Amino acid sequence: MTTQRRSGNYHASKWDLRFLQSSFANGQTDHDKHMKRVGELKELVKCMFTVSEPLLKLKLIDDLQRLGLAYHFKEKIRRVLADMEGNVAYDKDDLYATALYFRLLRQYGFTVSQDIFYGFMEDSHNFKGSLRNDTRGLLSLYEASHLAFEGEQILDVARAFTKMHLKNNQDPTLKNQVSHALEMPLQRRLQRLETRWFIEERERGGGDVNPLLLEFAKLDFRMLQVIHRRDLGKLARWWEELGLAKKLSFVRDRLVEAFYPTIGIVPERQFGYSREGLTKLGTFVTIVDDIYDVYGLLDELELFTDVVDRWDIGAAKILPDYMKTTFLALYNTTDEMVHDIMREEGHNCLPFFKKAWGDICKSFLIEARFQNDGYVPTLEEYLKNAWTSICGPLMLIYLFFSTRQLITAEALQHLDTSSDLIRLASMIFRLRNDLATSKAEIEKGDVATSIYCYMHETGVSEVVAREHILCLIDQMWKKLNKMGCTPSPFPQTYIDVVFDLARMSECFYHYGDGLGAPDAKLMDDISSMLFEDTELVEMTK
Repeated sequence: MTTQRRSGNYHASKWDLRFLQSSFANGQTDHDKHMKRVGELKELVKCMFTVSEPLLKLKLIDDLQRLGLAYHFKEKIRRVLADMEGNVAYDKDDLYATALYFRLLRQYGFTVSQDIFYGFMEDSHNFKGSLRNDTRGLLSLYEASHLAFEGEQILDVARAFTKMHLKNNQDPTLKNQVSHALEMPLQRRLQRLETRWFIEERERGGGDVNPLLLEFAKLDFRMLQVIHRRDLGKLARWWEELGLAKKLSFVRDRLVEAFYPTIGIVPERQFGYSREGLTKLGTFVTIVDDIYDVYGLLDELELFTDVVDRWDIGAAKILPDYMKTTFLALYNTTDEMVHDIMREEGHNCLPFFKKAWGDICKSFLIEARFQNDGYVPTLEEYLKNAWTSICGPLMLIYLFFSTRQLITAEALQHLDTSSDLIRLASMIFRLRNDLATSKAEIEKGDVATSIYCYMHETGVSEVVAREHILCLIDQMWKKLNKMGCTPSPFPQTYIDVVFDLARMSECFYHYGDGLGAPDAKLMDDISSMLFEDTELVEMTK
């Protein structure tokens, strides 16, 4: 008797692995010349910080952020903002300047009060009506409002007020910037993706920018793009040699889609190893997810969960062949990653990886039991498990060890899947994934997604359920914003990575399911970031 197994009906990969290997094997030939010019431009930018006008310094920092250059000047920017904190000499009647000051300080972890906006309000519930014609100021305030903490009513009012008036914007010079911000605020965008858009917008005449900064941004973008291509070519070779996509015909073959988020989370040149490991984790997470979600039978899944939790290669012999193949590949790949981190960083991260993989498989098994029993949990019960099954904790634990930072004993003690920082970013990841995939999951017969659970629990429509999930995401962001401005045992590099994981989920699932059924917009974004050589990346000098 033939065993009936489900099918995910996934589309084949759109990318040719051999093309990726051959096309991306070599880097740019004029690397030395470009590095020399980068050094010159960095010195010129450092001189720009000597300007005495506070607003010009703020605008410089904002431009550096949006052009993807701020990472070159992290400490300089932090010192400038620290000097400005509580001691600002710009016009406090200038809404644009006030909101820019507020946003930049909060982005860099300084605790500036929402009360800074009192002067622009008629009363505690309304901003001055005269502001509705100040499009630049409204746009700046709208972006700042997304740095709110829980309970900050002024910023909640600011967000509603600015959104309403920006939708009616009549300023043609800011039209593109307004629609871009309303689509997704800057606080939730990945910097690497924002960079390309911002360069193109400035070249279209959408605002002024120093031509030296624009040259620097193009050059930096191009050099990082070459590095990312080389990384992807190396990974394509690894993926083809591993051969799991051919051995396991039921799984999603999504190497490029797994790599793409890594260039947003850890784009800098020194994080090549992090991008490589994160991509490998992403491919294995996809395979294991497909085993639990689509192909595996419940008794098989219980065996697999036990073997992974024990992390015992000898126990794999009891598994069906397809699971044995998966576990052996996962075990060996993880072992290589652990040894590399031990060699490079001197930390034994195996206990953390073993626990994270065990937790993931246990959470997948809970969801498989929901499906098998036709049980619809409450939203609270679902989320208690689902923020682990989205695999954010595994990714963030790996990034903690692989991003070449000072690791203290205190930070190690806090590195746990119960960490609020990890939980909040993972919860945003989960809810964004559910918003993108719920329709397909329900059509496939899956009963446990946050949207369906809330519909079943409360009896509301899908539209209302989606609005509720969006409100939950806003709450998570406010809590995460607060943590970004609160002393932490974790180094700043790691906190930035955690925020970027949350941002990745916002971008990756904004238009649809980035892994199951990558949409045309995502394909365009991947192409523009990795494959396209356009005028954007031609040097101006």
